[in-house]
Amino acid sequence: MAGGIGSRFWPMSTSEYPKQFHDMLGVGESLLQRTFNRFAKLIPKENILISSNKNYKDLILSQLPDISDKQLILEPLMRNTAPCVLYAALKVNDLNKDAIMVVAPSDHWIDDEDTFLNNIKTSFDYCAKNDVLMTLGIQPSNPNTGYGYIQFNGNDAIKKVVNFTEKPTIEKAKQFINEGNYLWNAGIFVWSTKNILASYKKHLPEMDKLFCLGNTIWNTDFEDDFIEDNYQNAESISIDFGIMEKATNVYVLPVEFGWNDLGTWGSLFDKLPKDKTNNAVVNAETIFRNSSNNIVRTEKGKHVVIQGLDNFIVVEKDNVLLICPKGKEQDIKQIVAEVKGKFKTKLT
Repeated sequence: MAGGIGSRFWPMSTSEYPKQFHDMLGVGESLLQRTFNRFAKLIPKENILISSNKNYKDLILSQLPDISDKQLILEPLMRNTAPCVLYAALKVNDLNKDAIMVVAPSDHWIDDEDTFLNNIKTSFDYCAKNDVLMTLGIQPSNPNTGYGYIQFNGNDAIKKVVNFTEKPTIEKAKQFINEGNYLWNAGIFVWSTKNILASYKKHLPEMDKLFCLGNTIWNTDFEDDFIEDNYQNAESISIDFGIMEKATNVYVLPVEFGWNDLGTWGSLFDKLPKDKTNNAVVNAETIFRNSSNNIVRTEKGKHVVIQGLDNFIVVEKDNVLLICPKGKEQDIKQIVAEVKGKFKTKLT
């Protein structure tokens, strides 16, 4: 899934060039390229589909030259994750009624890719033999209030999901950590197309009816026209709310492979190397004077001198400079809205 705008990473991420297409950590690959190359170690490249907005078609093909137009699932407008997953499942099922599929965001960071791929293979094997919907659950390292939590029970390696809780209060998050049977929801799912399509029929019947009108045109030249005409009529709802929280056959595999959802500048800061005063830098040449715990990202070769600044985000892109306390980074969405209103040039 590569259709989000990533507005919390403004000014790097904009509607014309969202964060999944950026080399956010300065490693030589965009997040999309890194995700594609990771899965290509396990899955044939021609079996990897990219779901995104139709406006990003040329950008995707330029970054992933090994794929064809047939591997693109292009949405005419944003409708959250449930419609795009159903669209993908119907396309895959049309090609192979026994298919097992993994659904993953394009903008997450994985430290230990070998362990990650072994976990995916374990999930594939389990879903091939059992009528379940699988999710990967990250062992929580702290009571983070920015993630959803999965409650589970059972002593087997793969556990029954009891409940989902979306972004709890700090008190609740601490309680979950203490209880020991909660995991972070990574938003990475595995299932057979047969089981996920049955779940849509049961839990999102109107969406199922809408998309099944196209059952004779998947993977044909008529598919694009059908989606252009009908996608707008789909309910805008996430796969989490629409399916996972309603289904009773949901299981979770607890995993530890060094995961970060890279949702904010603060989460990016956590993954970057730091200097002796805990400053993280991408691209810039820097001098820090009496400054610590900052993240600085600029265009390549920019010289930056910072004095007396602690715990700040400093980001420069083209003709935009953002300076914001890390503790206030949740305000960046509101900042973007204000920028749209005040500045007439296209900056967002």
